[in-house]
Amino acid sequence: MLIVAGTINVDPADVPQLRAAAALMMAATHQEPGNIEYVFSVSVADPGNVQIFEIWESADDLEKHFTLPHMATFQATLKELTITGRSPASLRSRLVRTHVMQVTPIPCTVDRM
Repeated sequence: MLIVAGTINVDPADVPQLRAAAALMMAATHQEPGNIEYVFSVSVADPGNVQIFEIWESADDLEKHFTLPHMATFQATLKELTITGRSPASLRSRLVRTHVMQVTPIPCTVDRM
């Protein structure tokens, strides 16, 4: 399992366009094999800061994600926006760095009162 977390910083005036593109991207990505979670969240404190959180079953599933048509459409939309920062700057080049963690699920029970 892989967990990916990152941010895109955009001009706040571009947030509505990013929000629309992200909604389409999320809907399509949720249908991909191996996708467990895929979420974009706009910061309340800084409306130009958009967090991305993903969970994938495998690195292969994540790599395939980069090749799909909805990713190309989303990337084209990003080119139209004023991007002021990203973290990680390039996910594909940083798959083995700290922004992506490989985790092994541990079974547990929760005692709910």
